[in-house]
Amino acid sequence: MEQLTTQVRDKHRLLSELARRRGFFWGSFEIYGGVSGFIDLGPLGTGLKREIEDSWRDFFLRRHGFTEISTPIITPERVLEASGHVQNFKDPMTECTNCHRRFRADQLIKEAAGTETEGLDLDQLSVLLKQVKCPECGGVLGSPQYFVTMFKTNIGPYGEDPAYTRPEAAQGIFVDFHRVLEVMREKFPLGIAQVGTVLRNEISPRQGPIRLREFTIMDFELFFDPERPECPYIDEVREDKLSIVTEDTRKKGRSETTRITTAEALEKRLVKSPWMAYFMSQSARFLAKLGINEHYQRFFEKLSTERAHYSSQTFDHEVKLDRWDWVEVAGFAYRTDFDLRSHMQATGIDLRVFKAYDSPIEKKVRTIRPNHQKIRQRFGTDAGRIISLLAKEDLPRILQGKRRGESIKIDAHDIPAEFFDTKEEVVKETGTKFLPHVIEPSFGVERLVYSTLEHNLRMKEERLILSLPFGIAPTQAAVYPLVNRDGLVEKAQSVHRSLLESGLRVEYDDGGSIGRRYARADEAGIPLGITVDYETMKDGSVTLRDRDSWNQIRVQIDELKSTIDSIVSSGFPAKTGQARRN
Repeated sequence: MEQLTTQVRDKHRLLSELARRRGFFWGSFEIYGGVSGFIDLGPLGTGLKREIEDSWRDFFLRRHGFTEISTPIITPERVLEASGHVQNFKDPMTECTNCHRRFRADQLIKEAAGTETEGLDLDQLSVLLKQVKCPECGGVLGSPQYFVTMFKTNIGPYGEDPAYTRPEAAQGIFVDFHRVLEVMREKFPLGIAQVGTVLRNEISPRQGPIRLREFTIMDFELFFDPERPECPYIDEVREDKLSIVTEDTRKKGRSETTRITTAEALEKRLVKSPWMAYFMSQSARFLAKLGINEHYQRFFEKLSTERAHYSSQTFDHEVKLDRWDWVEVAGFAYRTDFDLRSHMQATGIDLRVFKAYDSPIEKKVRTIRPNHQKIRQRFGTDAGRIISLLAKEDLPRILQGKRRGESIKIDAHDIPAEFFDTKEEVVKETGTKFLPHVIEPSFGVERLVYSTLEHNLRMKEERLILSLPFGIAPTQAAVYPLVNRDGLVEKAQSVHRSLLESGLRVEYDDGGSIGRRYARADEAGIPLGITVDYETMKDGSVTLRDRDSWNQIRVQIDELKSTIDSIVSSGFPAKTGQARRN
């Protein structure tokens, strides 16, 4: 398609106005004055969000045979205690001593002074805050303190079961891992995704759709054997280029990017896991499909002080935006076995995966079993309960170092060491169990919606055009009768119905002049316009208009779908004559 002539200036302001005017997004609860940290998606915004999510599924799930689940938003406190979120999911907060407005301390410092603050402790932030004034009244800011950014609630009418709204969708995946593994017939490596609402009680969100208290996340967890870390798809992306700001570069106080192939990033150990490198390359391709040029993408490696408590390596996939510079739209974390191990320890449920040997092996093992006869003679009616409790214990561990005459305590009973029989046996093992490691790509959908809109916003001859790629455009074509008489309406509606039945996302519009309708469609990101006019009634042809170049061609109605398919794969035909200004 023809390159648009003029770049848009002050994109954020223009995009916000267009988003409200055309129904992409606006602030929530507007008629009540609004509440920061929440946005509503209108009809086109909802459609764009849906197409982005579905495109993401193509990139990360369907082609690999991975799966998707859905779990509750309300999460019991004990789950998030085991995962470490209750202890670690918190941000530094400061309060103005004059107006008593509260702010997120690290972001306030970064906005005011341009200082990188991620990973700093409260004492370090306190020193920096002395150089910053309250952005509302200019008052002195108080010492920072931590604020848990999860919304707390209770399950049940008496509050007997404390809970939180989930701050990520990943824990539902980890808790359900053993069930999904069983359902998927123990297929491994195993990828499990969840797309859904998450909530974070941000202290002072002041970045519109970029920092929200409620948003949609696309979490994906890839479970693999740490002894077999190879990714079978890595050759597909070996020559893909990644722009990386490495941890070593950042430690030197610099932020320049290293432009490197995926293969080189792995060879130089800039990326530790082949699966992570593969998904990072897929993410760059995915964003390119959304219309975000690779030159405006980078992978920003987190320092050890900045990484989440579960991660051994983390990259933020960032996009350069007009107002906020580099903004994270996705994160890639090597979570090791932290989550599965934590939940296994908290519940006692074995979440390990069985791995069969190529052939059985013989192994000499030492077994310890309780002597049921001795236990019954000593404990009588309590013997059954004691034997049941012993079956749940790790007997080699609790009996280690115990001598004859010593005992262990079970349910307030002292069980002598001689009540256990020890023997060595030769057994055949067909396999072993291991705890999987996890690579996590995680995407914020609303940030992707905003980034997609901004990077596809253009201006041509003083007219705004939203140049959305055909595949993700909420509406792919619009059908117009030139005028609302002489049978053109009925003919246009017939064309509209046939295109809908062919699987295209099509709308019908007969309101206002044809020029106004074209302008509305350009702002709404509709790639193609189809006009039914008087020539249509004579020869069965329609005008097909390209949103970006404004070029027009005549196409027979019965060839319309095949022509659109050709345009999608090869582009709109070159201009053969003077394109209409409308």
